[in-house]
Amino acid sequence: MGKKINIDCGKCNSQSTCCETGAWVDLDEAKKILKLKIKGGDFFHLEKDNAYPSGYCTSTSIGFNPCTFLTRKGLCKVHIIDYGLKPMHCKEFPYEKGKISPVAKYLCPSAKRKKK
Repeated sequence: MGKKINIDCGKCNSQSTCCETGAWVDLDEAKKILKLKIKGGDFFHLEKDNAYPSGYCTSTSIGFNPCTFLTRKGLCKVHIIDYGLKPMHCKEFPYEKGKISPVAKYLCPSAKRKKK
């Protein structure tokens, strides 16, 4: 078993890098976020996925485009309005189920540096 990697996102100089390909969000979380009526923010690709509490997930981007909730300054529009509504996936990243996410080495500058 390898050494556990600890990532401190607060020390990252590129905090929005992980948002550059969007995120998968539980359908119930997406419904709450849509009630905020955030200009430009939207969801795509509804899929059945039992790994999510509702049994469904949706994406915040199309393909590998940035999250639709990401501002030009690299800030999360949901986070700015109500951190409590920020999707769990986003709050936890670069971790997934308590371990470093398999995609972290591609999206997280801190994970890239720690892997070397």
